[in-house]
Amino acid sequence: MPTTIEVEIKRQNGPDGSGAVENFSIPYRPNMNITSLLGEIALNPVTKEGKATTPITYDSNCLEEICGSCAMLINGKARMACSALVDKLLEEGKGKITLAPLSKFPVVRDLAVDRAVLFENLKKVKAWVPIDGTYDLGAGPKQAPQIQEQRYPLSNCISCTICMEVCPQFNDVTNFVGAATIGQAKLFNMDPSGSVLKEERLRALSGDGGVQECGFAQNCVQACPKGLPLTEAISDIGRDVFVQKVKDFFRA
Repeated sequence: MPTTIEVEIKRQNGPDGSGAVENFSIPYRPNMNITSLLGEIALNPVTKEGKATTPITYDSNCLEEICGSCAMLINGKARMACSALVDKLLEEGKGKITLAPLSKFPVVRDLAVDRAVLFENLKKVKAWVPIDGTYDLGAGPKQAPQIQEQRYPLSNCISCTICMEVCPQFNDVTNFVGAATIGQAKLFNMDPSGSVLKEERLRALSGDGGVQECGFAQNCVQACPKGLPLTEAISDIGRDVFVQKVKDFFRA
């Protein structure tokens, strides 16, 4: 095994700053992940050339692939830093690891990006259950086990935006909302209480940047760290959007 880990990190001081690359040489320890690797740099922020620098800025919270905040480009692929193991990455990168921020979101600093667009898209489709919490409504409606089994995988979305990063249709031209938003729309449309907003969600997804922008590249399914059935959700929502548009046409 190597005695040191060679790391190349793309850095940027702020949204308007120019990007630069810094190289680090970190003492090897077995069973490290990228988060612990960045922690080692923070303990001794000195480049491979011996130049003092600042610790790397990145998002992190749960450290167990639940919060979705530590997504970044690792060896050129969008992944979670907490579950990306250094030993495997060294084999893949031929002894060197490269880190960069997600490319489709504004850079805040270094590896941290602004992913507010996802939450704006979730607001567009009203991805929530409309319950007035000012008084007790009692127990909610029962769900059939078959519906629970369909909804549970979609409820595992961690808002990491990896599906959006790898999607060729997610860009400034199409304004595509992305697979995560569509998956959450299906999740809440299948909820007995959330389905009251179903028509509004479908109308939102029939407009600019809606489900029709999906090119079914299926990159989202391959890259999703939680294995969500995203293309299935997109197909189902696409069908429901078409039916809703027909209903609205005849109502008009």
